[in-house]
Amino acid sequence: MAASSKQKKAKRRSGGSASRRPVGNPAKRPTTTTREPVTAKDWIGAARLRTLPLAVAPVVLGTGAAQVVDRNLHWVIALACLAVAVLLQIGVNFANDYSDGIRGTDADRVGPARLTASGRVPAKRVLIVALAFFALAALAGLAIVVRTQQWWMLAVGATCIVAAWFYTGGKRPYGYNALGEVFVFVFFGLVATLGTTWVQAFALPLEAWLGAVAAGLFACAVLLANNLRDIDQDRAVGKRTLTVLIGKRATQLLFTLFVIVPFVFAVWFALLYPIAWMSLLALLAGIPAILIVWTYRQPRELVIALGLTSLTALGYAAFVYWALVG
Repeated sequence: MAASSKQKKAKRRSGGSASRRPVGNPAKRPTTTTREPVTAKDWIGAARLRTLPLAVAPVVLGTGAAQVVDRNLHWVIALACLAVAVLLQIGVNFANDYSDGIRGTDADRVGPARLTASGRVPAKRVLIVALAFFALAALAGLAIVVRTQQWWMLAVGATCIVAAWFYTGGKRPYGYNALGEVFVFVFFGLVATLGTTWVQAFALPLEAWLGAVAAGLFACAVLLANNLRDIDQDRAVGKRTLTVLIGKRATQLLFTLFVIVPFVFAVWFALLYPIAWMSLLALLAGIPAILIVWTYRQPRELVIALGLTSLTALGYAAFVYWALVG
């Protein structure tokens, strides 16, 4: 009995059972001395470089479509469009890290480092970094507007940033309600590609529209691979992504469709621009991505599929650009 009394006192002094799981927002827990210091590699991981080809592809496709109308390459505007796309993509990635982290939905994830959820970096610091990239994207966009005198595009740019924030930010993020694919299709497909074409050529040929849809589908495919990887964790925390709603099998089918359809467009491109047949080589990355999505055993394998799909988008865009300007 004495021993039992001592154990109870020791338990009270220690704050309860040693097996008690921590509660509350993981991003707000105090850091401990056992955690390794954050390095540049961690910040680069949080930027999710695997997704950056999705920012480059629509600019390449949009520039190629612009040169169908105007054979001159407006390289300064094209580079500014690339800066907007890449900076906005990185800003979205850090904003997602912050928003998911403070909600506690990123506490147990596979893939890139989660700075906020791990508690290794204060949430406000991640937020500041996200806002800094949004600001840089806005400055690059402003430069394009000043150069082209298309002042109405200020509203488009502002909408892009607001939409990027509310993807996982705010009280009712639409990324948590099965609308994430709509966002990436519209902004990383249609807006990015058509906007790039317009500011260089002030016209929107059919090539721009097909390229925009292709870029949007690739972006949606990457998001599906990402959400399929996290399907169990998202269900557990109540994150209602499209993948959670439609299930694994339907997601696999949709992913396959999104990767293949752009190559149907490539056949049309090839009828007018023969070099476009070369874009089928991008399937060397796309087909393995599809096979992984259908046969994976561990969620971590889908990180490879995600990267391969991004490379497929970039390869596709490069070959189509070559065809359009060749």
